[in-house]
Amino acid sequence: MSKSNIILAIESSCDETSAAVCADGKILSNNIATQAMHAQYGGVIPELASRAHLQNIVPVVDVALKQAGKTLEELDAIAFTQAPGLIGSLLVGAEFAKSLSLALNKPLIAVNHMQAHVLANLIPDRKPAFPFLCLTVSGGHTQIVLCKSPAEMEIVGETIDDAAGEAFDKCAKLLGLPYPGGPLIDKYAKEGNPDRFQFPEPKIPGYNFSFSGLKTAILYFLMNAGKSLVYKEAFTATEEEKKQFIEANLTDICASVQKRIITILLNKFSKAAKDLGVKDICIAGGVSANSGLRKAFAELGERNGWNTFIPEFQYCTDNAGMIAITAYYKLLNKDFAPLSVQPAARGFE
Repeated sequence: MSKSNIILAIESSCDETSAAVCADGKILSNNIATQAMHAQYGGVIPELASRAHLQNIVPVVDVALKQAGKTLEELDAIAFTQAPGLIGSLLVGAEFAKSLSLALNKPLIAVNHMQAHVLANLIPDRKPAFPFLCLTVSGGHTQIVLCKSPAEMEIVGETIDDAAGEAFDKCAKLLGLPYPGGPLIDKYAKEGNPDRFQFPEPKIPGYNFSFSGLKTAILYFLMNAGKSLVYKEAFTATEEEKKQFIEANLTDICASVQKRIITILLNKFSKAAKDLGVKDICIAGGVSANSGLRKAFAELGERNGWNTFIPEFQYCTDNAGMIAITAYYKLLNKDFAPLSVQPAARGFE
């Protein structure tokens, strides 16, 4: 094996096909192909996603290699996302990676998608020191992870129902915003008053999260055209009244919804960080691209004297760069996978 430790990484857990190349832990390329067709359905259609991966994977890998200035023969290992994700999408990346591994006679590295989100914080030159605490927020997961080393992580808190990203998207749908709605809530929130409407914070013990009750309160709030957070037959507004209320107050509603989701996340995370005595804190996952969360997270670190680490936008959403950095540390430990390895829809290794 050459000293450069060149890895080709493939990410295909949902609806984005991505390939990245890294050498000695430095990301040389991070190419992503998105699937815009899901917007018309209001969410990702698994069958369409897997078919699009089949179309995208060869050109995406080709571009990633060319951008990095590397060839297949120069690779030292092939990495791929094993879990969690949509099984059909995962299968495309897994089988492609296994085929390359077999054809090139190169080691195969299986990577957990959620661990990779956490380790995306190790991509920049400025890295958190172990142990660090990471708030991982995405459309499918919300977790507080204590990262003791690249190979040792512990989930100390997680959602007991919906993920934060799901809460953003479902609230956006209630407001009549197109999919994906989370970024649109962020956009409108910048123009609104976050203190205009007060939504409840769930009382969940420990470090776990819950967002289902908040979604229900927002649903009733809109059904009642802002008159109540509780369903009352006498207060239920007509569809026209509801529509007019949303149109007249959209920016303030978005700002207030976003503020509550962020405070739910950071209140729990702050408690965990204080109790565990960590000094380096990170965020990761698709929702970490939210401007309100990034700003509030940085302010949280300043208030408590913690070192904060926030990945670049390209490493927040699903991407192969985070798979590559995770695979790099696995390569150093010779943590290889057999060709018989199978992808899994769930699991945090």
